[in-house]
Amino acid sequence: MQKVSFELNGEFVELNQLLKLAGLCDSGGAGKQIVASGDVKVDGKQELRKTAKIRAGQQVSVGDVRISVVAA
Repeated sequence: MQKVSFELNGEFVELNQLLKLAGLCDSGGAGKQIVASGDVKVDGKQELRKTAKIRAGQQVSVGDVRISVVAA
């Protein structure tokens, strides 16, 4: 499993934007498609809200990639 650490500069980041900023897709629109496909989990639970607010301390999984969101 590939682990990625994402440094959060604000209070939250939208899920589709996180996928883009972490390099898992090329655009926010592509991020929305990944979320809509049902392949994204937040803290171990499937997440279908494309603009879910992801905060520091949460973990997002897509396939074999795990993104840990940490405070700046």
